[in-house]
Amino acid sequence: MDMSLERPGQGYPVQPRGEVYDLVSAAQSGADNETRLRAVAALGKSGDPRAVRPVADLLKDADPEIRQASVIALGLLRSGRPVDDLVARLRDPNEHAAIREQAAVALASIRSTGAVRGLREFIADGNEDSALRTRTENLLKDIGAEQGSAGT
Repeated sequence: MDMSLERPGQGYPVQPRGEVYDLVSAAQSGADNETRLRAVAALGKSGDPRAVRPVADLLKDADPEIRQASVIALGLLRSGRPVDDLVARLRDPNEHAAIREQAAVALASIRSTGAVRGLREFIADGNEDSALRTRTENLLKDIGAEQGSAGT
């Protein structure tokens, strides 16, 4: 699965705040998968808080590419509101490994108390994939929030 959301010459530019609803519509029900992927990427880059809930809703989309794009977009938006949704993606054993790993990356970029707690709980669960637990532990170290750190 391609981790890149943009294809040369086909990416949406960052949209003015007034156009976020057009992007939401395209992300949810665009004519084709490419349109949807580009819209989700643009929502992530928009920085618009109105994009958070519609993008989080796409975490339940049937298409794994849309779910992955949504996880990446939420990491870019850095809102604490979808933390529980991202933790659910991380902890879902039926989810694609790349999406689970990207959910950990998104949570680390959000850095809220809830995000760090969710990452720590994931690491502590011995039933989870050991390689993913190790990568998640390294993400926490990278942001200075490893187990026992003060301030989180």
